[in-house]
Amino acid sequence: LSIAKAYLSVFPSGKAQEVIDNINKSQKTVRYELAQRVRHQLRKTPELAFYLDDSLDYIEKIDSLLDSTTAEGAEKELPEAD
Repeated sequence: LSIAKAYLSVFPSGKAQEVIDNINKSQKTVRYELAQRVRHQLRKTPELAFYLDDSLDYIEKIDSLLDSTTAEGAEKELPEAD
């Protein structure tokens, strides 16, 4: 319990790395604020590590690939009108 990993989703995803870098720079302040809130529940406040959660981007990519393959399959099944 000495290290806590936090995965953050950032919108818009174009500036995600910049936001994560800023949060990592202010890590000590975030840890202090967390310690003030949980000081009666935890003996020691964990070190914090922030990471980018890109699972939503991954899901969107899979959905778009599935949609494109479905559209291609539908085009092949349509009879040609000549």
